Order: sequence, then structure tokens, then C-alpha cells
Amino acid sequence: MTAQAIEQQDAARSKPLYAAIWRWHFYAGIVFAPFLILLAVTGGIYLFKPQFESWMYKDYYYVQETDPSKLSPSAQIEVVKKAYPDAVVTKYKPPIEADRSAEVGVIHNKQPATVYVNPYNGKILGEIRDDDRIMGQIRKLHGKLMIGTIGDRLIELAACWGMILLITGIYLWWPRGRKSLLGTLVPRLNKGKRIFWRDLHAVPAFWLSLFVAFLILTGLPWSGLWGEMIKSVATATHTGYPAHLFPWDPKPESTIPTKEVGNVPWAAENLPVPSSAEKASGVTPVQPISVEKVMEIAAARQVHPGYDISFPKGPKGVYTVFVSTGRPQDQATLHIDQYSGNVLADLRFKDYGILAKLISIGVALHQGQYFGLVNQIACLLVCIGLILISVSGIVLWWKRKPTGQLGSPPLPSNFKLLKGVAVIVVVLGLVFPLVGVSLLLVLLLDRLVIHRIPAIRQWMA
Repeated sequence: MTAQAIEQQDAARSKPLYAAIWRWHFYAGIVFAPFLILLAVTGGIYLFKPQFESWMYKDYYYVQETDPSKLSPSAQIEVVKKAYPDAVVTKYKPPIEADRSAEVGVIHNKQPATVYVNPYNGKILGEIRDDDRIMGQIRKLHGKLMIGTIGDRLIELAACWGMILLITGIYLWWPRGRKSLLGTLVPRLNKGKRIFWRDLHAVPAFWLSLFVAFLILTGLPWSGLWGEMIKSVATATHTGYPAHLFPWDPKPESTIPTKEVGNVPWAAENLPVPSSAEKASGVTPVQPISVEKVMEIAAARQVHPGYDISFPKGPKGVYTVFVSTGRPQDQATLHIDQYSGNVLADLRFKDYGILAKLISIGVALHQGQYFGLVNQIACLLVCIGLILISVSGIVLWWKRKPTGQLGSPPLPSNFKLLKGVAVIVVVLGLVFPLVGVSLLLVLLLDRLVIHRIPAIRQWMA
């Protein structure tokens, strides 16, 4: 770096706004970089769930076609009921291909599990409990740190702060008076270790900023607080599912959301579950329709292969047919009267509101499902880039920090400017509520603890 460039950089850093943003960027990076690394690692692994599980559970997933005909789905389910007399059958998934097994969902010993059945001879190939799936554990780590609601909130907080890190990072990266591409768009590799790590942090962050922001924003709809806010907005504005498409008669007595039925598409999660119209013929109640009849209805409605059938819960429950994997355009959620076979709700991508369409496409891209392997590799490269950005930022801090101190950027002296920055922070807090809560906690910690204990105040300098 030339003397002139160093002088320009020092002049920029001396400006109060730059110093204030640099300080926030520093603290957010120190606290949340480990979380962002964890998200990138677990997300990069989870992208390849289809390939991993096809290999890991190949003895359960795949069968050899031994007969042109198959056992009926009802017969397959009966095999499972006999093998698991104490279990409750909750759903059925027809084989996707001729060489695939059928899947029967059960609650066994109070644990949800999937039993795999050879559809040609009825042989039970094995059982996998939901909690035993490796990719299921990776997803729990990715979304909730495996500690439930608290973990969900921490991950959401880290993701929201990740967005703020991107915004502040772009401001700090912005070339002020620098005309050379080196250090701006291309990293400088022979200007010393400090410049090397600085460019390895800032330059890739710039190139990947839009892609990282996309992954963060498309992941937030799954989060507890922010995700529920978006669902509420979508439901209230009919930009999720349009309510006028479902004039149920009779009106559903239950307001249980469809998401409790199974892994339904995002747009259908808040769709209320209607009721089956239970009738009686004399003293004998009408029997529920068979699973084969439900499959006929799904075929007639041209539901994409790979759907699940969730069984009715109680005498007023409904069959629910849903497809949530793959391209959003193939998604479907059907509620079917268990007695008459009437389709009480049929929600497709074309019916989604604009918000639900955007989020559904974003979710598919986030999971690497939209464009297959190309989509997976693209997301993996972004995850690797995020790890590089986070690690290089930590190394850069470690190399420049004074011994025995945190080494934070100096606090700007222009208090009026800090008020302006505070307004921006408040706006971000309104967009990301957990960020607002965290900022209040940090303010209280600063005023009540850090400023009152000289040793901590000196270390934080």
C-alpha cells in the first residue's frame, strides 16, 4: 500500500461516521462470526441431503422390481400394522419410481418414524426414527442449535446481524478516492500479511454480498419470530394463500394450521384444516374412503409424484395430500373429506399470493432444489465464501489487536452523529425485532456494567 493510500485510509477512518460504523461492524463480527460459520458449514452439508440419504439408506429406499404388479397400498399398510401392533399409522407415501420402496409413517413408542416396505412382496426393509436421521440432526443444528426455541432465536439473531454486517461491510469497503482495482475488486497478495487478510476479508465479501444476503433472507422465513411475522403479514394481506379460494361448507371448526399435518409447503402452513362432513346411514356410520381412493383423486387432480398422504385425525379429520419438495411450481396441498372424497381445499403454486410465490422460490433456491446439482454447487460456493469471510475477519482482528485488550475501533466523539446512527439502528431493529432487543441489552450492559468497571472498560478499549 502506498503512502498516499495509507493517508487516504487513515483520513477516512478518522471521520466520525466511518468510525461509528466500523465499531458496530467490529462488535457484530466478533460476536456472530462463529454462528455464521456454523450456519455455513451445516447449510453446505444439508444441501446434499438427497444424495447423502440415497446412499446412507439405499437398502431402505431401493428395491428390485420382482413382479409387474404390486401389493395394494392398503395391503402394504396392513403389513406395517401387523409388524407394529402398538403403533399409530399417520401417513403413506407411494413409491416415487418403480425401484423405490413405499413409506409408511408411524408413531411408535411415542416417537415418529418411517417404515419402508417393498411394494412387490410386502417385506419390511427397515425403520428410521425421525430423530435418528443424520441430516435431521444437521438441520436441527442449522436452525435451532439443537436446543429448541432458544437456539432458534439465537440463529435468527445471528442471521439478522449477518445482514447488518453485510450492509456495514459494504460501506467500509467502498473505495474512497482509490482508483486501483487492487484491494477493491482484486485482493492484494504480496503487500504484507495485514493487507493480505484485510483483502481476503473485504474483496470476497463484496463479490458474494448479494448471494449471502439472498441466503440469509430466504432462510429467515423458517425462523420462529421473523418467520411468523412474515406468515401473519402474508395471511392478513392474502399474499400467502387467497382466502376466497376456500369457501368451506361447513366452515372448519378447527383453526389448526396445516403445518401440523406434515412438511407442507410454506404457503400452506397457516391454511386452516377443514372438517370432514361425518354422516350416518341408519345406525352404521359411513366408512372412510380407502387410501387407494385418495390416490385416485390425487392422480385425477394431477398432483406431482412424490406426494405424501396424511391420514385423518379423528372422525372429523381429513386426508391431506401434499408435495413440498422440488420446484415450487409442482407444490400442492389438498384436504379431502375422509367419507365422501370431496376435495375441500386444493392449493397450488398458481394460487399463491405474490409474497408466497417469492418465498417459495427463495426456499427452493436456498435448499439447492430449484436447479438440481447446479443449484447445490452454487449455494455450496457461497457457504464456502461465507466461511472464508468470517475466518479472515477473525484472523484480521487477532493480528491487529493489542495484547491484553479487545482492540475495538475507537468510539467517535461526535455525539450528534451518533444520534443519527442510532436512528438507523432503530430502523434496523424494527425490521429485525431481535436485533432491536439485542441492542437494548448491549446498551444496558454498556451503561450498567462496562462503564462502571475500569478493568473491563480498559479491556474493551
